[in-house]
Amino acid sequence: MVDLRLFLAVLVLWAAFVEGNNNLVFKVKHKYGGRGSSVLRELRAHDSFRHRRMLAAVDFQLGGNGQPTDAALYYTKLAIGTPSKNYYVQVDTGSDILWVNCAGCYKCPKKSNLGINLSLYDMKSSSTAKEVTCDQDFCTTMFNAPYSDCKVGMPCEYQVTYGDGSRTAGYFVQDYIHFDQVTGNLQTKSMNGSIAFGCSGQQSGELGTSAEAVDGIIGFGQANSSLISQLAASGKVKKIFSHCLDNENSGGIFAIGQVVQPKVATTPLVPDEPHYNVIMKSIEVDGDPLDIPTYTFDTGSSKGTIVDSGTTLAYLPDSIYGPLMNKMMSKQSSLKIHLVDEEFKCFYYNQNVDNGFPVITFVFQNSLKLTVHPHEYLFEVQDGEWCIGWQNSGMQTKDGKEITLLGDLVLSGKLVVYDLENQTIGWTDHNCSSSIKVKDESSGNVYTVGAHDISSANAQKTGNLFMLLFLILLMM
Repeated sequence: MVDLRLFLAVLVLWAAFVEGNNNLVFKVKHKYGGRGSSVLRELRAHDSFRHRRMLAAVDFQLGGNGQPTDAALYYTKLAIGTPSKNYYVQVDTGSDILWVNCAGCYKCPKKSNLGINLSLYDMKSSSTAKEVTCDQDFCTTMFNAPYSDCKVGMPCEYQVTYGDGSRTAGYFVQDYIHFDQVTGNLQTKSMNGSIAFGCSGQQSGELGTSAEAVDGIIGFGQANSSLISQLAASGKVKKIFSHCLDNENSGGIFAIGQVVQPKVATTPLVPDEPHYNVIMKSIEVDGDPLDIPTYTFDTGSSKGTIVDSGTTLAYLPDSIYGPLMNKMMSKQSSLKIHLVDEEFKCFYYNQNVDNGFPVITFVFQNSLKLTVHPHEYLFEVQDGEWCIGWQNSGMQTKDGKEITLLGDLVLSGKLVVYDLENQTIGWTDHNCSSSIKVKDESSGNVYTVGAHDISSANAQKTGNLFMLLFLILLMM
């Protein structure tokens, strides 16, 4: 069993951005691509490793493709230093650490199967780099206590051990990171900001595998240590971000700032939880409530349903999974179910799945509904062979209660808004290949943010890779 709450490591990321009224964008690529049954094992492995690496007090993640055969792991290209050099970092809403592999790193990955060239950051090659020392306020703030055994001038060191045993360790540095600044509707210009980030000198576990290797991780969670929290604390942004994942054309949008259009209905976030948890009230199959006991939705000590755009599939406790599968397949009793990779339930079907299978609706507090159509929870691995995206969670919390976790399977094709200012999350069906409108708090202007599906040599090498638009609306 995978323990979702095997979370180790508490770190703080400090961000000090360039002055001025600026809007920033990141271009983010999907890490996996391709279809076919051969990707299923890799897909499930990604979700499994991700769940073990989710941290207790930290979080960052930027959406995904939504196609179950395209595991939802994204990376973006950051230009760091003066002169700048490009680094590819995994975008992760499941952690709050920004770090990159550094020169002299022990056992850091040297190659990747993603079609990208890995690089090592070297302070000596950047004229704007500074080492963060343990006697600086940043370091004591990071650890929420005086740095033990600190002597003036010693580096501010960190160590993170994830639940799957992966580990990174190093020290903090500060340098310029270069961004695309949004200056109007679909318009940008270059700018930079000074950020303190982890310089990793050692790696172990899954972080260093060639199949998944990138240059580092950038995190985005609701804890005070996260990037968005630090930017909000300095008055740079509102603690609101959103994503829209295009499961039809690949690509989508990721924005920080108040969404003006489309409007979304919301439900409260469960307080004092490390992830984005909400309270589920019922499940409907073609409008009929699923006949399950009310205690099924009892939240226990791990409260609510986790909404996680970094997980590909949807994981349900056995008490929900069994009844849902039975009712979902009741009109297709003649279909023969077979297993692929010993865990995916699949079948052959040559008709329109939207006509042959029911719509599933999750109902949350405040009557907010999340509707999932058959073409979203079923995916075709090859012509006529369909697999079911619902998974029996098989994961236990420390109190023995199974986890309900909704990933890209149900989030794709929807604009999802995380409003940490008001502690709510909401969504609405949306064409994620179109655009949204986001308010610039400094000027009051409303900017159109469009979807991106940017092809490149790297994307062609790795299959169905794509980029998202990442917009930061600064308030000062």
